[in-house]
Amino acid sequence: MAEQEPNAANAAQREFWNSPATRAWADQHQRMDRALADFTKQILEFAAPRPGEHVLDIGCGGGTTTLELAARVGPSGHVLGADISEHSVARVRQRIADAGLSQAEAVVADVSVYPFVPESVDLVFSRFGVMFFTDPTAAFANVCRAVKPGGRLAVAVFRTPKENPWPQGPLDAVRHLLPPIPMPGPEDPGPFSWADPARVRRILDGAGFREVSLTPLDPMIRLAPPGGDAEATDFMMVFGPLTRVLPSLSNEQREAVRAELAAFFRRYDGPQGIALPAANWIVQARA
Repeated sequence: MAEQEPNAANAAQREFWNSPATRAWADQHQRMDRALADFTKQILEFAAPRPGEHVLDIGCGGGTTTLELAARVGPSGHVLGADISEHSVARVRQRIADAGLSQAEAVVADVSVYPFVPESVDLVFSRFGVMFFTDPTAAFANVCRAVKPGGRLAVAVFRTPKENPWPQGPLDAVRHLLPPIPMPGPEDPGPFSWADPARVRRILDGAGFREVSLTPLDPMIRLAPPGGDAEATDFMMVFGPLTRVLPSLSNEQREAVRAELAAFFRRYDGPQGIALPAANWIVQARA
């Protein structure tokens, strides 16, 4: 497929997702895969990829969803994993090659402008990869043009910060130790930008999708075994919103954050380990 001209509107996101702060999504993807394993199974059931289908996986990260989708569509289907992160796409390509999959590929792409083959996709899928577009209606209009008439969309997004101990709780627990962190507005790119059902419908209706629905899905995100507050703390210092601010802190400040996070996670420790509740929408639509 042809390369696209970069979208200047998404430059900040492209810079962040190609910075050292986000390399863990590629280099340590197994840790995130373990935390989201049950949730990933659930959202794949909503998406229901079928043998022979062509699937677009937006924000494919370390590639686990791309490989899972490829297993479901089989050799007669095709999965295109798209991510703005060069190091994530390199990891996905290596995993596809190691698995010997002919029906999967990955591209470095800003899907808001990527030149997809028109009416070539049966299913658009994403696990937390669609909330960061500066102009989401334009981005999904571009995606919609790639979808066959009657094709499906199934994406997982976060609901509001107040409903989400994961991933918001740990950040709130240490906010007093950090420099001021601007909160994105409800229309700004960010993890909770698809929390409002009315806005989600407005985005997708405006992009050309129809039959938009939102289904709540509230899993427990398991971060560590019992007594694993140190492991859970390290997880949140490697993934998630703290990665945007930790590089600017002194060693002393980082250790204070680490201690506060460990205390936070001890409150969620139980017989099944350290697990935080999450609140999500599964957004579905048709082209």
